[in-house]
Amino acid sequence: MTIKITTDSTCDLSKELLDSYDIAVTALYIIKRGQPYRDGIDITPAEIFKFTDATGEFCTTAAVSTFDYTTFFEKYAADYDAVIHVSLGSGFSLCYANAVAAAGNFKNVHVVDSANLSSGQGHVVLAAAEMAREGLEPGEILRRLADLTGRVETSFLIDRLDYIYKGGRCSLATAMGANILHLRTCVAVAGGKMQVVKKYRGSFPRCVDTYVRDRLSGRCDLELGRIFITHPAAGEDAVAAARAAIRQTAPFEQIIETRAGCTISAHCGPKTLGILFIRK
Repeated sequence: MTIKITTDSTCDLSKELLDSYDIAVTALYIIKRGQPYRDGIDITPAEIFKFTDATGEFCTTAAVSTFDYTTFFEKYAADYDAVIHVSLGSGFSLCYANAVAAAGNFKNVHVVDSANLSSGQGHVVLAAAEMAREGLEPGEILRRLADLTGRVETSFLIDRLDYIYKGGRCSLATAMGANILHLRTCVAVAGGKMQVVKKYRGSFPRCVDTYVRDRLSGRCDLELGRIFITHPAAGEDAVAAARAAIRQTAPFEQIIETRAGCTISAHCGPKTLGILFIRK
């Protein structure tokens, strides 16, 4: 069977990875001064940060509409035996609900709730693509993905509170506390939503080192094939600290650095860094 894997722009996978697996992406919207821009097409994270630095204003985000999904699925439904769309987690956006509504117009389009975001969602996307490449039937891919989504661990170390607050994640911002305390906060996906896990004090690279060790040390339940370091613009020192801490705590076969797209950037700000991996 021919199977097309598709996903949302929130997967934060590089163009090289997407191209190598022939994965198609549909874009969420970034809202700047009331005007919509397509994530990664009409606007970039650097432009978001420049706009906020210059004006003090913040961008928000909007889901892919049911109409947009219907148009997107039409491109592939007629040419493939099955289309499997891995959506941004339903706890973060209306994308999943809108994609399911659009898929109802097609007999061969299936929507998977990744229960995740960023390259945590990306892990699920790549797993789907690898299974499709191996020749698995759509039903078996969907069954395995349903098991996988609960085993992806996604967390980020966030430096600034203002992006989360102004981006519309007020409850999470409240839980994080005031920026005046100069705390870096670790937030993690749990139950399909972001929750505050721990707060760190010190320079960002130093906090990154401690955060990575806290997430990985002493564990026997890690799938050691691939781990992502994902960030919008965290700085070479922070990325180097993350990479070194990973190598010293867990023997992953691949440490892949990816850049967060506009949706994550609009909510978290430039100095955010996460590690994303899979449990056994």
